[in-house]
Amino acid sequence: MMSNSVKNLPVQESESKSENLLELKKKKARKKMPRLLKIFLILLIVAGVVAGGLFIARNIISSNQTTNTIYTVTTEKYENAIEISGVVSAAQSQTLQALSAGTVTAVYVKQGDVVKKGDVIIQLDDSSEKYALQKHDFETQTVKITGSYREYQLMLTQRESLVQKINERKVTATFDGIIAAMEVAVGDSLEAKDNVGTLVDSSYLTAEVEVAETDVAKLQVGQTVEFKFSASDETVTGYVVGWPAIGTVTSRGATVVKVKLRIDEYPESILPNFSFSGKIKISPDENYLIVSRYAIGRENGQAYVVLAGTDEKINVTVSPYGNEYVKIESGLSGGEKLKAQSTAGASGGQRRNGMGGSGNRNMPSNNRMGGGAGGPPPGMM
Repeated sequence: MMSNSVKNLPVQESESKSENLLELKKKKARKKMPRLLKIFLILLIVAGVVAGGLFIARNIISSNQTTNTIYTVTTEKYENAIEISGVVSAAQSQTLQALSAGTVTAVYVKQGDVVKKGDVIIQLDDSSEKYALQKHDFETQTVKITGSYREYQLMLTQRESLVQKINERKVTATFDGIIAAMEVAVGDSLEAKDNVGTLVDSSYLTAEVEVAETDVAKLQVGQTVEFKFSASDETVTGYVVGWPAIGTVTSRGATVVKVKLRIDEYPESILPNFSFSGKIKISPDENYLIVSRYAIGRENGQAYVVLAGTDEKINVTVSPYGNEYVKIESGLSGGEKLKAQSTAGASGGQRRNGMGGSGNRNMPSNNRMGGGAGGPPPGMM
């Protein structure tokens, strides 16, 4: 019996040591858990403090920005117009041509001379035609005495043909105008239809411009047209004369209508065939008062602004004008300096008293053209 007890003793001692080691590990684990919890709580507190500080700093910065930002009420001109370009022409133009072949015996004008309708400009040799007419007149008198009435009437008709041949030996003006070009001299031999010069009537100028089919409904006879020429600093004013009842398809495949324009008064520096740019005024220009929407506050549904310097609060009526601006309908006259009532948020929204929206702060351009469409400004639909 004793021998068995002695043999089991090492085993019991081994088991006791294992239990002690396990208990020691549990005690160490219990000590480590509170330490990790403390570290986690400390980090959580630090994060809260940092977040609170950032929030406060952001509000302070936002408040400073709202307090220090000043906006100015500006005037913007809105133009409802159709842009055009082209070349002006004289009211009338005559290409001076020889109606029959012959030698030039006289040139009665030079370039720049003013002529009247019916004036003879160039004379060709007409001696043969005059001889034929005189001979015919002599024979007509003989027939009148000795011939029949029918034969006499035939001779009178033939005389008209001979007179016409004499007239064809002259180049005459078909309207009042100015000799724009003269390229012939005495002694030159001409063939029928040879061009020898140009006569123009510059009492007024005309132009033909292409207008897109979508804009034709906006046209009216008499609408004001503003022309800009490189040869003059002046803005020349004309008007719409009319347009055909049929469109034209361009080489680009677009359908246009060719509108006729007229200029009655213009500087002497403007000549026929000068190029121009311009616009057909669909309606009179309008001046809008605009300001950044961040200058507008709202209280009980009423829009208001605060004047910088005096802190005077003024009720205003506004309407949208693009993404970042509003149009002042009433309450201000232009030029006022206004305190900011809101600021744009990081995501583009508005904070505090503002009217939320896009953060795009592009200023509308000063000369809004209605362009081809000639419609209202952005935000006014």
